[in-house]
Amino acid sequence: MVQTIDRRSFLGASLGFSLTALCGGRAMALATLAESRSRSSRFEEMLRGYVASGALVGVAGSLGYGTGQAQFLADGTIARDSKIPVDADSLFRIMSMSKPVTGMAVMMLIEEGKIGLDQNLADFVPGFANPRVLIDPARSMESRPAKAQITIRHLLTHTSGLGYFSRIEGPLRDAYIELGLVPVRTDGKSLPDVQDFDYANGLAEFAERLATLPLLAVPGTRWTYSMSPDLLGRVIEIASGMAFDAFLEDRIFSPLGMTSTFFTVPKSEAHRMTSLYSIRDGKADVLVDPGPSSVCLEPPPFLFGGAGLLSSPRDYDRFLLMLAGEGAIGATRIMSQETARRAMSNLLPPGVDMSQALVSSEAFGALGSVALSAQPDGKGPGTFGWSGGAGTTAFVDRSQGIRAAGYGQFIPSRALPFLAEIPKAIYEIS
Repeated sequence: MVQTIDRRSFLGASLGFSLTALCGGRAMALATLAESRSRSSRFEEMLRGYVASGALVGVAGSLGYGTGQAQFLADGTIARDSKIPVDADSLFRIMSMSKPVTGMAVMMLIEEGKIGLDQNLADFVPGFANPRVLIDPARSMESRPAKAQITIRHLLTHTSGLGYFSRIEGPLRDAYIELGLVPVRTDGKSLPDVQDFDYANGLAEFAERLATLPLLAVPGTRWTYSMSPDLLGRVIEIASGMAFDAFLEDRIFSPLGMTSTFFTVPKSEAHRMTSLYSIRDGKADVLVDPGPSSVCLEPPPFLFGGAGLLSSPRDYDRFLLMLAGEGAIGATRIMSQETARRAMSNLLPPGVDMSQALVSSEAFGALGSVALSAQPDGKGPGTFGWSGGAGTTAFVDRSQGIRAAGYGQFIPSRALPFLAEIPKAIYEIS
């Protein structure tokens, strides 16, 4: 059976959300309440199906309306050999769902005038003062001077021209790996096609090494999935004068009450860690990283701003709640409404080639996709969010007053339709 956590609180919140529609008539209010219950039921059924079929070991989800409390759903266990049920406080590798967190941190510093949205990256990391672009990335490392500088906007929107080791081929990929520019923790099993390498030791060394390599495209011209979020972690350190993790804790996690979001899971919390599996024959069967002895219980070689965080459904909903509140949860405000809205708007440079984008939405904000119009999966205009490579996804749809997230632990995330089915279940899209 699916565990439904805080159902009474959720229904109360749904009722409160519905009553705000009373100005439009009692029928509208009742329809909204009925719709919220229907969404919840469909989401439950979808999650239950993945565990009942054996495709996934354990799953979780959250669904909230407006700035009310969320409902948390869960089914299954934290590992195939465990009897501990998944719940709202289980810890998941959210991987690329780290990106919007890093993006919001940058926007906070932009609000304070410590970073400029269109400021030259070289002002923070001088090694990028003279960027070069590959002439034929698939065949050689031959390069020419870039016609533009990398800016903070470019880093926030994956238009910097930087690459990502698992998304590129040829000699540049080999160079990324050789220099230890691999922002994933591995015990050797999750990256079987990668030769031995030594990680960059800390964000400063990471940034310096990355600056020695040529780009895939002229900055501001093409969307290329990249390590720019990780590089922004270093920019945050320089601009704030604080370690990246300390900044996130002091300015985001602590104020928002996010007590279960970590770069390194404390060993005292290992009992909450889910296990990570790879997919075989349509099921999460091959154990990649066991929860109780996870590599995530040890500090990473450098803080991966693009993929390094672990969090619980309850904790990450606090972040989504802040986004839904446009920078605030109740009286606690971590950024201005204007900054929050700007972060969740289209920040792409004009004329960018989006043919290689990993998302179908038309725009991109502060390290998250932005929908400019109603989407085929039901999301409304202005929806902001992102997904993680280990089977997690989250979004805030302010136009329809919905925030939601789903959590599985499997790689590769494209091996199952789990992520795509979450919004479709919530919006009842066939």
